[in-house]
Amino acid sequence: MPGVFDRLAGQADVVAELTAAALAARARVPGQGWEASDARMVHAWLFTGPPGSGRSVAATCFAAALQCEHPEIVGCGECRSCHTVLAGTHADVHLLAPQGVNILLKDVKETIHRAASRPSTGRWQIVVVEEADRLTEQSGNALLKVVEEPPSRTVFLLCSPTTDPMDIMVTLRSRSRNVALRQPDATAVESALLAGGGIDPERARWAAAVSSGHIGRARWLATDEATRDRRDVVLELPMVMHNPGRAFPLADRLVSAAEQEALARNSQNDEREVEELRTAMGVGGTGKGAVAAGRGAAGAVKELEKAQKSRRTRSTRDSLDLALVDLAGFYRDALMAGLGVADVAPVHPDKAEESARLGGHYPPASVLRAIEAIQECRAAIEVNVKPKFAVSAMVGAIREALG
Repeated sequence: MPGVFDRLAGQADVVAELTAAALAARARVPGQGWEASDARMVHAWLFTGPPGSGRSVAATCFAAALQCEHPEIVGCGECRSCHTVLAGTHADVHLLAPQGVNILLKDVKETIHRAASRPSTGRWQIVVVEEADRLTEQSGNALLKVVEEPPSRTVFLLCSPTTDPMDIMVTLRSRSRNVALRQPDATAVESALLAGGGIDPERARWAAAVSSGHIGRARWLATDEATRDRRDVVLELPMVMHNPGRAFPLADRLVSAAEQEALARNSQNDEREVEELRTAMGVGGTGKGAVAAGRGAAGAVKELEKAQKSRRTRSTRDSLDLALVDLAGFYRDALMAGLGVADVAPVHPDKAEESARLGGHYPPASVLRAIEAIQECRAAIEVNVKPKFAVSAMVGAIREALG
């Protein structure tokens, strides 16, 4: 069975650094500072990189390597600890991720409380903070306090797009060691898709070529027909932009597809969470206290459903943002074609003929304004403008830019 770090595509330098740190952590003397073992290991890490580079994958693999039970191999991928960390069920590895749009203060406090105790089965208590750029000011300050004075056997692994203050608090960044992941090339992405088996080689090659180094996106394209259909809708939009009778309905279809995708990906998990909560609170039981339990559960379920709605909103935004990135990539290819730039790899090589035709029809300045309209749409959705309105405004702006 491959080791845990084999999951990181095209990140040899990162694998070497994390392996060395995990080895150093094994030599640490409990109760003493990190310097008592090796300077290669610290208590807080910040994983950065472009979308799809594998930030959270790297953090999870490192967590598995730190907990690994193999006496000689770090992150063997075979022991019980490696299996449970990768499956998300290890008792001493805690995931802190947005349950809605942001990571809230109550979620940080709950995770910190659990991570403050001694490890129950593993070597360390490990907190993996996915999308640390979604920490609010309050939740970020709460996390900072414990990172500044961490329990002796606790490690924090934060994931953020960049080290920019817009993404991560300066104080959190300064107290963490940065591990910068790069965007893997198409060959590395293709190898990652084929490693798990079950994917046709030709489809894996195509998905790797059109995913812009986003491994998760490539996997969806290779395995999910609905994802491929949504991409086709997105890349059809530039070709009908001159026709408002086709462009605006297609834009509405794009938003609806993102909403349906978010609903489909969350509905099963939402139902399970509600059922587990009702069971935990004794709904359906008999005897003394059953009526009171039912009343208490109703309020708790209402709060849970509110959080689930927020999570679906975030999923819709994320799905729509990927679609808008694809759309911007098409216009970028058109811009490169219009400028006669031949030595830059296209974002959508399978649509090269269409983008070249569009690039030859419109002035580069107009195509550039279309890209700017897409970026403005992404920014509008990020600040809670309703997606349908933001996308319709974008279509209008692109039509105006292209004349």
